[in-house]
Amino acid sequence: MSKQRQRYGRFGETLAADQLVKRGYRIIETNYRNRFGEIDIIATEADTLVFVEVRARHTDRFGSPAASVTRAKQKQISKVALGYLKAAGKMHQKSRFDVVAVSSQADSPRVEIIRNAFELAYG
Repeated sequence: MSKQRQRYGRFGETLAADQLVKRGYRIIETNYRNRFGEIDIIATEADTLVFVEVRARHTDRFGSPAASVTRAKQKQISKVALGYLKAAGKMHQKSRFDVVAVSSQADSPRVEIIRNAFELAYG
């Protein structure tokens, strides 16, 4: 991945975290890693633990940012989330998966928070 893409990805994650906080989420961790992979943001909203995947794109030439969260990516995020829940002793915690899509048109980035973007994916 190019340095420019990495910078834009970090910019997108920062923008996403700011928007989540403005909407009442409380950030627990960012860039959480375990042996299964990474989750961009782990947060709480009220009594729900939220695993957030952030997707940032400059253009929709290859599809929307949200559309890039494929079934395979959902499975990987699900494995990471289950690993987190087990390690934290929170297997019975109410939780969900959100996607934050960041797209840039000119100088004005657009942030869309998609609640309950997908269900636990496995198998």
